[in-house]
Amino acid sequence: MSAWTTRVPITTTVVVPQLHDPVLLAKALATADRLCDGRLTVGLGVGGREEDYAAVGADWSTRRIADLEHRVRTMQRVWAGENLTGATLPVGPPPHRPGGPSLLIGSHGRRTAASAAGWADGLAGMSLDLDLAATAELFDVAREAWSAARRPAPRLTTSFWFALAETSDDPRGQIHRHLRHYMNWIPPEFVDAMAPASGFAGSVDELREVLAGFAEIGADEVQLIPTSDDPRQVAVLAGALS
Repeated sequence: MSAWTTRVPITTTVVVPQLHDPVLLAKALATADRLCDGRLTVGLGVGGREEDYAAVGADWSTRRIADLEHRVRTMQRVWAGENLTGATLPVGPPPHRPGGPSLLIGSHGRRTAASAAGWADGLAGMSLDLDLAATAELFDVAREAWSAARRPAPRLTTSFWFALAETSDDPRGQIHRHLRHYMNWIPPEFVDAMAPASGFAGSVDELREVLAGFAEIGADEVQLIPTSDDPRQVAVLAGALS
């Protein structure tokens, strides 16, 4: 992506630092930041699947925001040029931007979002059911927490799954099938219960209205998560939303 574009922001949502060595993760993210000339934003969260922790031998008990912050602070020290390993030189490369890439807290919980005000630049939210009121409330929590921490106003982003009527004969079914695959660690009956109200399934015109609603509550960015590998949906979105 960084090699093919020069202006498109590049965002990861979300990386779980507890699944990585923080020094090596800092090195990898700094390398990516340099490759894209500082366009990288990193969403960070604690994750929700015990299987992910088990797969890499990570301790599930570290799934806490305090442990995440500790690892973030370590990465920030690496990006600042501190020598944390005792080697001849600090771990490099230095990131493109002083201090490292922009960091967002990946959460849709009020307490988690507020607790990250000391180190995050904003919020990487997720709207399961396009509830504007709930998203607006979370945005207000972030604004208040960042203000109390004497930080610049937070960058407020959210995301949701989508399927377009213009590229699918059954957009709601498309989302349902995607969630059955994506959430395969959850009992199917729970996925089936949530699928009818999850994400956006409809026309481009209807999507414009949804996005206008998020803009009205102050979203700086909305990330649309595809539920199909059909490349036509990208072209349809680009033409309709540009």
